[in-house]
Amino acid sequence: MPAAFIERIETSLVDLPTIRPHKLSVATMYGQTLMLVKVFCSDGVMGIGEGTTIAGMAYGPESPEAMKLSIDAYFAPAMIGQDATRIQALMAHLGKLVKVNHFAKSALETALLDAQGKRLGVPVSELLGGRRRDRLPVAWTLASGDTTRDIAEAEQMLQERRHRIFKLKIGARDPKTDIEHVAAIKRALGDRGSVRVDVNMAWSETQAAWAIPALAQAGCELVEQPVASAAALARLVRRFPVALMADEVLQGPDTAFEIARQHGADVFAIKIEQNGGLFAAQRVAAIADAAGIELYGGTMLEGAVSTVASAQLFASFAQLQWGTELFGPLLITEEILTQPLDYSDFELTVPTGPGLGITLDDDRVKRFTREGLVKVTNKKH
Repeated sequence: MPAAFIERIETSLVDLPTIRPHKLSVATMYGQTLMLVKVFCSDGVMGIGEGTTIAGMAYGPESPEAMKLSIDAYFAPAMIGQDATRIQALMAHLGKLVKVNHFAKSALETALLDAQGKRLGVPVSELLGGRRRDRLPVAWTLASGDTTRDIAEAEQMLQERRHRIFKLKIGARDPKTDIEHVAAIKRALGDRGSVRVDVNMAWSETQAAWAIPALAQAGCELVEQPVASAAALARLVRRFPVALMADEVLQGPDTAFEIARQHGADVFAIKIEQNGGLFAAQRVAAIADAAGIELYGGTMLEGAVSTVASAQLFASFAQLQWGTELFGPLLITEEILTQPLDYSDFELTVPTGPGLGITLDDDRVKRFTREGLVKVTNKKH
């Protein structure tokens, strides 16, 4: 294949409203900001990527604004003129020039994979080894903080056949209050819906050791990141009749290996952004498989672009025991694709078109884009 050089890179910040406040232990979200990146190549192909985080910088060290700045000032100048078809080599080169910045790297790698898939006429899943499934089960997060409202929301999702797996965001209140909240929702749903919780690192190890058995008794089947440290999580694993999942402590293959070596989790939440891109997330999943750790397709509450990128990867996994949480686009009130994603019968259909298989509605995206589009261009190509 002839080389296709990167000619220019555009970034933008897109501020989108959400259907309701989204309450986590670390913050409450009232909207979502997408950092979108477009990579334009000399063969006329353009790839799109997305960087999105949860609750600004309350969740982690990167924000959409920081991602945009790092791409504009550091990544883009190093990428202009490079061969866009040699994605892993280019990402390895960027990894030497810029440390960490996992979310920005994921956005760029997504755009490169989207472009390569379009170039070859195949979905991104085929660039990752080939898909094993065309549809993915999708959980819905109940995060209003109000028990009555959360039950009504869950009932609506069941009635619409959109979700039957529910994850509850807890940890901001007293553990006893949270457990009563979880128990009430599980009683209301019964066997019609499964219930999981995400504590977002809010508990001490002592609190977790007391609360997890009570959650199990209430009917909770999975507890995500109850404590902040990997060591504390490892001490809690297999003490209780409920699966414990690692999330925030997973920051790429190196951390995945250490957690696996310590038998530190029952389940890994695989997130492409948190792990530094699709290839890195793929390696994290391989480590989990080798260690007998089960998999869950996680989300950073991304918009459509990163959601589909994640879906393309998760569709290629040999095992996906706990389904996915790719509901991000459903939390956003505005549709930014020309063809909306297919959420039906409790699952998401993975697009089959070239690249990511989606097309942005540029007019709608522009409506919500902040001022200050940045273009980095090299006139040599």
